[in-house]
Amino acid sequence: MQESTVTTKGQTTLPRDVRLALRLTPGDRLRYMILDNGEVRIVRSQPVSGLKGLLQGKTQRVVSLDEMEAAIAKGASGQ
Repeated sequence: MQESTVTTKGQTTLPRDVRLALRLTPGDRLRYMILDNGEVRIVRSQPVSGLKGLLQGKTQRVVSLDEMEAAIAKGASGQ
């Protein structure tokens, strides 16, 4: 188990193994999620630019704006 000490300013140094597990580099941002049981989960924030190309190659079908609007309307009506 990894530990660190909190300073009077509320700062701490993440242990090396934690930084490696999260693949952190200088300048990365962290997100803290407080769970219902009082535990805190720390995850590395992902910039929106990291989503670029996420869906590339998932489909070859091109749809028109009318088809998109029809699909949205159908989803909104629950059909």
